[in-house]
Amino acid sequence: MLRSGILLALLAPVFAQQYSAPLRGFPVEDRKAQQELEEHARAIPQADRIRVYMERIASKPHQAGSPASKAVADYLAAQLKDWGLDARIENFEALMPYPTVRVLEMTSPVKFRAELKEPALAEDPSTSEPGQLPSYNAYAATGDVTAPLVYVNYGSPDDYAELRRDGIDVKGKIVIARYGRNWRGVKAKLAQENGAIGCLIYSDPRDDGFYQGDIYPKGPMRPEEGVQRGSVLDMGLYPGDPLTPGWADEAGAKRLPQAEAKSLLKIPVLPISWGDAKPLLEQLGGPLVPEPWRGALPITYHMGAGPAVVHLKVDFDWTVKPLHDVIVTIPGTVDKDRAVIYGNHHDAWVNGASDPASGAAVLMETARTLSTLLRQGWHPKRTIVLALWDGEEFGLLGSTEWAEKHLQELQRGAAVYINSDNTGRGALAAGGSPSLETFMSEVLRDINDPSAPRSLLEAALAAARARRPRATDTPEFHLAPLGSGSDYVAFLDHLGVASLNLGFAGGDAGVYHSIYDTMEWFDRFSDGSLAYGKALTQVMATSILRLADAPVLPFDFASLERAVRVYTDELQRDAQKRPGALDLRGVDTQLARLDTAAKDYDDQLALTMKRVPPPAPEQLAKVNDILQKAEASLLSPQGLPGREWYQNEIVAPGLYTGYDAKTLPGIREAVEAQHYDEANQQARVVAQALRALESKVEEAARLLK
Repeated sequence: MLRSGILLALLAPVFAQQYSAPLRGFPVEDRKAQQELEEHARAIPQADRIRVYMERIASKPHQAGSPASKAVADYLAAQLKDWGLDARIENFEALMPYPTVRVLEMTSPVKFRAELKEPALAEDPSTSEPGQLPSYNAYAATGDVTAPLVYVNYGSPDDYAELRRDGIDVKGKIVIARYGRNWRGVKAKLAQENGAIGCLIYSDPRDDGFYQGDIYPKGPMRPEEGVQRGSVLDMGLYPGDPLTPGWADEAGAKRLPQAEAKSLLKIPVLPISWGDAKPLLEQLGGPLVPEPWRGALPITYHMGAGPAVVHLKVDFDWTVKPLHDVIVTIPGTVDKDRAVIYGNHHDAWVNGASDPASGAAVLMETARTLSTLLRQGWHPKRTIVLALWDGEEFGLLGSTEWAEKHLQELQRGAAVYINSDNTGRGALAAGGSPSLETFMSEVLRDINDPSAPRSLLEAALAAARARRPRATDTPEFHLAPLGSGSDYVAFLDHLGVASLNLGFAGGDAGVYHSIYDTMEWFDRFSDGSLAYGKALTQVMATSILRLADAPVLPFDFASLERAVRVYTDELQRDAQKRPGALDLRGVDTQLARLDTAAKDYDDQLALTMKRVPPPAPEQLAKVNDILQKAEASLLSPQGLPGREWYQNEIVAPGLYTGYDAKTLPGIREAVEAQHYDEANQQARVVAQALRALESKVEEAARLLK
């Protein structure tokens, strides 16, 4: 007993230090109880359970719109109900074309007909599952074209500029681009805008095949016949059902005629393997390509045009098909009209073990963790919504239609949206709203890295230090800006909800969107032990508990101000390289004012968190109402130039970058186009948005006083 007493006395300072770590939004006296709850929650997730969900989700091909996708949704909903959660399926519809005709052949100078088939592997029985969706690009146009072929590298704006310098015109031609560097939809869009009548996209082994490592099944990389399926919807204009931009597509909804849907392409597009691309590329003549354009095929890369002449024919069923979103609601006890939302999609192009089953299974284990806490007596102060979206692969369909249907209630009450997609074994990738940087760093501080005796925050800082080995300043944790590519888009860009996107890097490029994305591949070459899946569950559960229960929503506007200042500095440097005059004085003025307001708010928040007795619930409710609407003040009602659906003035997917973010997009894209009148007009819009945000921050500080 004496030894125990001495040990406890020695450990007391350690425990005191552990529970004295700051938790933004929590009073000092609440921290110990909150951290004990979170520690208990982090002990609940089990890797074996994550495996069960993954194996069920990825057991069969289940593309959106198919009966198999409905079966997955039914399984998820039933499992959630078994845990005592209020789960339901919300049904939507959307235009989701499946392929009916796929023909690719070379008519001269030699004859060749592409196989357009991924062969099953004896080593992986899942690759022979019936019901596989053939390789194609969703929302490519129906077409039957024959023309000389031109190689366009990655099909970027700079690549087309290089072709023009070499005297190569793609007008009336079929182009072939390789996957990588930019999103596939941008490749197809730029081919169309440059006058091409068709587009092929192939996987060069330099990018995700044998040049990078052994191919599957020996290694993780894409085999010779592997193909990356995917959508080419022009999501830079708007995501979701192309026939219902801005409103939900439910049974009986008004739909645009297909010819009026601006996000649909007008040329045929087809993805192919390098095995099918090689015979075409080796028959190209014309100039030799620059060294950076050269892939890893055993050929000499030429631009063309010709002498290879290609016949491309594709057609689709062009039918509206069902979507099935699985939605769980855990009502809040204090602030029930304000919600923390966590989503991951459940549809796949084929089996989808990595994408999306790895992430969907983490959401399921997070749900089980929360259900366990509920049975043990915990109840969240704010409402928690868990969502398993359908139709993400086609163009963020299920999440966008749901957000458009519930737009008004989400504008009133959505506090934060957390997203995950596929996850695996590797470094944590964390993107999101800068106002959540401090919150996220505190969460990662409290969770162990599954690969080393350190926290996930220490791992992130070590990675930042490695990226800048000669830097003298101390590395900081930052969230990457969000572009597109997953289900946070409707929440961040259309509704103005502060958002996060989290997951461990999975390294699945070699099997991405192919029949080889199976549990067999995942077990051998990704997170086979599911240690990282368990860690991500701990991150999600901790984040949700903290966001749902913090007396004051944990936004940090000083971090947001610093991030926007970095964006403006980058923009100024870029503008100085171009002719024209960019005027950001109004933005700089508002950033200075926001900096002052953010510091005052932080001072008031710190005092409030120490106040005894704490502020009345009615006072904090008013503060949280202001804080929840702060992020939305960065929206502009008129939207970004040429794409009004996107309303966030601070970040958006680029018109010609796809997944990658454009910060201060209205200004930046106008500068890149050398439209300085528009750039300066957009700068005034950004200044107005920052002024609106500053007003919210000032009001929150005043209410805390």
